[in-house]
Amino acid sequence: MKILLVEDDRRASDYLAKGLRELGHVVEQANDGEEGLHAAQTGSYDAIVLDRMMPRLDGLEVVRRLRANGAPVPVLILSALDEVDERIQGLRAGGDDYLAKPYHLEELAARLEALVRRHGEVAPPGKLKVCDLELDARSRRVTRAGRKIDLTAREFQLLEFLMRHTGQVVTRTMILEGVWDYHFDPKTNVIDVHISRLRQAIDKGFERPLLHTVRGAGYTLTEEP
Repeated sequence: MKILLVEDDRRASDYLAKGLRELGHVVEQANDGEEGLHAAQTGSYDAIVLDRMMPRLDGLEVVRRLRANGAPVPVLILSALDEVDERIQGLRAGGDDYLAKPYHLEELAARLEALVRRHGEVAPPGKLKVCDLELDARSRRVTRAGRKIDLTAREFQLLEFLMRHTGQVVTRTMILEGVWDYHFDPKTNVIDVHISRLRQAIDKGFERPLLHTVRGAGYTLTEEP
Protein backbone atom coordinates (compact mmCIF):
# COMPACT_ATOMS: atom_id res chain seq x y z
CA MET A 1 0.00 0.00 0.00
CA LYS A 2 1.32 3.46 -0.90
CA ILE A 3 0.63 5.99 1.86
CA LEU A 4 1.02 9.76 2.04
CA LEU A 5 1.85 10.86 5.59
CA VAL A 6 1.23 14.56 6.30
CA GLU A 7 2.64 15.50 9.71
CA ASP A 8 4.52 18.65 10.76
CA ASP A 9 6.23 17.02 13.77
CA ARG A 10 9.28 15.56 12.06
CA ARG A 11 10.12 13.16 14.88
CA ALA A 12 6.58 11.79 15.03
CA SER A 13 6.44 11.60 11.24
CA ASP A 14 9.72 9.67 10.97
CA TYR A 15 8.65 7.26 13.72
CA LEU A 16 5.32 6.48 12.06
CA ALA A 17 6.83 6.25 8.58
CA LYS A 18 9.46 3.80 9.83
CA GLY A 19 6.80 1.63 11.46
CA LEU A 20 4.62 1.55 8.36
CA ARG A 21 7.59 0.73 6.13
CA GLU A 22 8.53 -2.16 8.40
CA LEU A 23 5.00 -3.47 7.85
CA GLY A 24 5.70 -3.48 4.11
CA HIS A 25 4.10 -0.20 3.04
CA VAL A 26 5.56 2.54 0.85
CA VAL A 27 5.40 5.89 2.64
CA GLU A 28 5.93 9.41 1.33
CA GLN A 29 6.14 12.24 3.86
CA ALA A 30 4.98 15.86 3.72
CA ASN A 31 5.91 18.34 6.43
CA ASP A 32 2.91 20.68 6.44
CA GLY A 33 -0.58 21.10 5.04
CA GLU A 34 0.36 22.94 1.86
CA GLU A 35 3.05 20.43 0.98
CA GLY A 36 0.66 17.58 1.76
CA LEU A 37 -2.12 19.04 -0.38
CA HIS A 38 0.23 19.46 -3.31
CA ALA A 39 1.50 15.88 -2.97
CA ALA A 40 -2.04 14.50 -2.70
CA GLN A 41 -3.16 16.40 -5.80
CA THR A 42 -0.18 15.46 -7.95
CA GLY A 43 0.59 11.93 -6.74
CA SER A 44 -1.25 8.63 -6.52
CA TYR A 45 -1.83 7.06 -3.10
CA ASP A 46 -3.90 4.24 -1.63
CA ALA A 47 -4.45 6.22 1.59
CA ILE A 48 -3.50 9.44 3.37
CA VAL A 49 -2.65 9.86 7.05
CA LEU A 50 -3.28 13.50 7.88
CA ASP A 51 -2.40 15.40 11.07
CA ARG A 52 -5.24 17.61 12.32
CA MET A 53 -3.24 20.64 13.48
CA MET A 54 -0.48 21.96 11.22
CA PRO A 55 0.97 25.32 10.24
CA ARG A 56 0.19 27.01 6.89
CA LEU A 57 -2.83 24.78 6.23
CA ASP A 58 -4.52 22.61 8.83
CA GLY A 59 -5.66 19.06 8.22
CA LEU A 60 -9.35 19.86 7.97
CA GLU A 61 -8.76 22.41 5.24
CA VAL A 62 -6.55 19.96 3.37
CA VAL A 63 -9.24 17.28 3.32
CA ARG A 64 -11.95 19.83 2.45
CA ARG A 65 -9.99 20.93 -0.62
CA LEU A 66 -9.30 17.35 -1.65
CA ARG A 67 -12.99 16.47 -1.49
CA ALA A 68 -13.95 19.70 -3.27
CA ASN A 69 -11.69 18.58 -6.13
CA GLY A 70 -13.30 15.14 -6.19
CA ALA A 71 -10.36 13.18 -4.78
CA PRO A 72 -11.67 9.79 -3.54
CA VAL A 73 -8.54 8.65 -1.69
CA PRO A 74 -9.34 7.49 1.87
CA VAL A 75 -8.08 9.85 4.59
CA LEU A 76 -7.29 8.96 8.21
CA ILE A 77 -7.07 12.06 10.42
CA LEU A 78 -4.69 12.00 13.39
CA SER A 79 -5.23 14.44 16.22
CA ALA A 80 -4.45 15.14 19.86
CA LEU A 81 -7.99 16.55 20.04
CA ASP A 82 -10.25 13.69 21.04
CA GLU A 83 -13.48 15.47 21.93
CA VAL A 84 -16.63 14.27 20.17
CA ASP A 85 -17.10 17.63 18.45
CA GLU A 86 -13.57 17.48 17.03
CA ARG A 87 -14.14 13.98 15.64
CA ILE A 88 -17.41 15.08 14.08
CA GLN A 89 -15.70 18.07 12.45
CA GLY A 90 -13.01 15.82 11.01
CA LEU A 91 -15.48 13.36 9.54
CA ARG A 92 -17.77 16.07 8.17
CA ALA A 93 -14.81 17.81 6.54
CA GLY A 94 -14.29 14.68 4.46
CA GLY A 95 -12.15 12.41 6.61
CA ASP A 96 -12.93 8.69 6.45
CA ASP A 97 -11.66 7.90 9.93
CA TYR A 98 -10.35 9.78 12.98
CA LEU A 99 -7.72 8.45 15.39
CA ALA A 100 -6.65 10.25 18.55
CA LYS A 101 -3.04 10.55 19.70
CA PRO A 102 -1.36 8.68 21.27
CA TYR A 103 -2.18 5.67 19.13
CA HIS A 104 -0.92 2.13 18.62
CA LEU A 105 0.83 1.53 15.30
CA GLU A 106 -0.98 -1.78 14.82
CA GLU A 107 -4.37 -0.12 15.23
CA LEU A 108 -3.48 2.66 12.80
CA ALA A 109 -2.28 0.13 10.21
CA ALA A 110 -5.44 -1.96 10.66
CA ARG A 111 -7.64 1.12 10.21
CA LEU A 112 -5.80 2.01 7.00
CA GLU A 113 -6.26 -1.50 5.65
CA ALA A 114 -9.98 -1.33 6.46
CA LEU A 115 -10.31 2.05 4.74
CA VAL A 116 -8.63 0.77 1.60
CA ARG A 117 -10.80 -2.34 1.57
CA ARG A 118 -13.91 -0.17 1.74
CA HIS A 119 -12.59 1.89 -1.18
CA GLY A 120 -12.40 -1.23 -3.32
CA GLU A 121 -11.66 0.65 -6.53
CA VAL A 122 -8.50 2.06 -4.95
CA ALA A 123 -7.25 -1.03 -3.19
CA PRO A 124 -4.83 -3.22 -5.14
CA PRO A 125 -5.59 -6.94 -5.27
CA GLY A 126 -4.29 -8.94 -2.30
CA LYS A 127 -3.23 -11.94 -4.40
CA LEU A 128 -1.04 -11.72 -7.47
CA LYS A 129 -0.06 -14.46 -9.91
CA VAL A 130 2.35 -14.70 -12.82
CA CYS A 131 2.58 -18.16 -14.36
CA ASP A 132 3.12 -20.47 -11.34
CA LEU A 133 4.50 -17.67 -9.13
CA GLU A 134 1.99 -16.49 -6.52
CA LEU A 135 2.16 -13.66 -3.98
CA ASP A 136 -0.33 -12.99 -1.18
CA ALA A 137 0.10 -9.41 -0.02
CA ARG A 138 -1.97 -9.90 3.13
CA SER A 139 -0.24 -13.02 4.46
CA ARG A 140 3.08 -11.94 2.87
CA ARG A 141 3.51 -15.44 1.43
CA VAL A 142 5.23 -16.23 -1.86
CA THR A 143 5.18 -19.59 -3.62
CA ARG A 144 6.23 -20.93 -6.98
CA ALA A 145 4.78 -24.19 -8.23
CA GLY A 146 3.52 -24.70 -4.69
CA ARG A 147 6.97 -24.32 -3.15
CA LYS A 148 7.32 -21.64 -0.47
CA ILE A 149 9.88 -18.94 -1.22
CA ASP A 150 11.43 -16.99 1.65
CA LEU A 151 12.17 -13.34 0.94
CA THR A 152 13.41 -10.40 2.97
CA ALA A 153 11.00 -7.51 3.50
CA ARG A 154 12.68 -5.47 0.75
CA GLU A 155 12.76 -8.39 -1.69
CA PHE A 156 9.05 -8.94 -1.03
CA GLN A 157 8.32 -5.26 -1.77
CA LEU A 158 10.37 -5.44 -4.95
CA LEU A 159 8.60 -8.59 -6.14
CA GLU A 160 5.18 -7.13 -5.33
CA PHE A 161 6.05 -3.98 -7.29
CA LEU A 162 7.18 -6.01 -10.30
CA MET A 163 4.10 -8.26 -10.17
CA ARG A 164 1.79 -5.24 -10.07
CA HIS A 165 3.51 -4.16 -13.30
CA THR A 166 3.52 -7.59 -14.95
CA GLY A 167 4.50 -7.45 -18.59
CA GLN A 168 5.66 -3.85 -18.32
CA VAL A 169 9.24 -2.63 -18.42
CA VAL A 170 9.99 -0.88 -15.12
CA THR A 171 12.93 1.48 -15.02
CA ARG A 172 15.45 1.84 -12.22
CA THR A 173 13.93 5.20 -11.30
CA MET A 174 10.46 3.64 -11.07
CA ILE A 175 11.82 0.96 -8.74
CA LEU A 176 13.64 3.47 -6.55
CA GLU A 177 10.51 5.57 -6.18
CA GLY A 178 8.07 2.68 -5.87
CA VAL A 179 10.04 0.37 -3.59
CA TRP A 180 12.51 2.58 -1.74
CA ASP A 181 10.05 5.54 -1.91
CA TYR A 182 12.75 8.20 -2.08
CA HIS A 183 15.12 9.64 -4.63
CA PHE A 184 18.84 8.96 -4.89
CA ASP A 185 21.45 8.32 -7.56
CA PRO A 186 19.86 5.90 -10.08
CA LYS A 187 23.37 4.63 -10.85
CA THR A 188 23.64 3.01 -7.42
CA ASN A 189 24.00 -0.78 -7.49
CA VAL A 190 21.41 -1.37 -4.75
CA ILE A 191 18.83 -2.34 -7.38
CA ASP A 192 21.21 -4.75 -9.13
CA VAL A 193 21.96 -6.46 -5.82
CA HIS A 194 18.29 -6.93 -4.92
CA ILE A 195 17.29 -7.97 -8.45
CA SER A 196 20.05 -10.58 -8.42
CA ARG A 197 18.89 -11.96 -5.07
CA LEU A 198 15.28 -11.96 -6.16
CA ARG A 199 16.12 -13.75 -9.42
CA GLN A 200 17.95 -16.44 -7.46
CA ALA A 201 14.94 -16.85 -5.18
CA ILE A 202 12.15 -17.06 -7.75
CA ASP A 203 13.87 -18.46 -10.88
CA LYS A 204 16.71 -20.73 -9.77
CA GLY A 205 15.75 -24.37 -10.18
CA PHE A 206 12.75 -23.64 -12.41
CA GLU A 207 12.63 -24.34 -16.13
CA ARG A 208 11.08 -21.01 -17.14
CA PRO A 209 12.67 -17.75 -15.93
CA LEU A 210 10.20 -14.98 -15.10
CA LEU A 211 12.43 -12.03 -14.17
CA HIS A 212 14.14 -10.51 -17.21
CA THR A 213 16.58 -7.67 -17.75
CA VAL A 214 15.67 -5.35 -20.61
CA ARG A 215 19.02 -3.99 -21.70
CA GLY A 216 19.23 -0.21 -21.49
CA ALA A 217 15.69 0.09 -20.13
CA GLY A 218 15.09 -1.79 -16.89
CA TYR A 219 13.41 -5.02 -15.84
CA THR A 220 10.23 -6.93 -16.52
CA LEU A 221 8.42 -9.82 -14.87
CA THR A 222 6.64 -11.95 -17.43
CA GLU A 223 6.13 -15.57 -18.42
CA GLU A 224 6.86 -14.63 -22.03
CA PRO A 225 10.43 -15.49 -23.14
